[in-house]
Amino acid sequence: MSKKQPVSRRQFLNYTLTGVGGFMAAGMLMPMVRFAVDPVLKGEAAGDFHPTQQKVSELTDTPVRVDFSYEQTDAWYTSEVTHTAWVYKNNKGDIVALSPVCKHLGCTVSWEGNDHKDKFFCPCHNGLYEKNGKNVPGTPPLKPLDVYPTAEKDGLLQLGKPEANNV
Repeated sequence: MSKKQPVSRRQFLNYTLTGVGGFMAAGMLMPMVRFAVDPVLKGEAAGDFHPTQQKVSELTDTPVRVDFSYEQTDAWYTSEVTHTAWVYKNNKGDIVALSPVCKHLGCTVSWEGNDHKDKFFCPCHNGLYEKNGKNVPGTPPLKPLDVYPTAEKDGLLQLGKPEANNV
């Protein structure tokens, strides 16, 4: 027959405190682990396109201003965000969508503003961009305008997240 060893008071306290301490440590570490792992588990939204009201069939070689809105969620706050793009078809028939945000100080550029023919003009410091978004040398902007990836769905233009323009 095996004889049971009684648990001493010291062993009982040791087991109890170890269990309670482990439970409390797990309670503190779980939110930290969740915070670190959560971005990996979420789907990436970089490939998402936002619909516009612009019909692709109506686009020409003259840039038109296209406004589009989408819902954005930051943590627990959801808001409606509105963006703008200058959109046209180039000589190959490809759709080009440029961000209107000047790369100098973030002002909004306009097409053929201040009588600058076939150029985007930034009124803040007289910045100029070519039609393809390339910055004109000798003017304040040091980089070309960002470009939006484009897609077409049901005859309407869709725009993605702006990317650096490599012209």
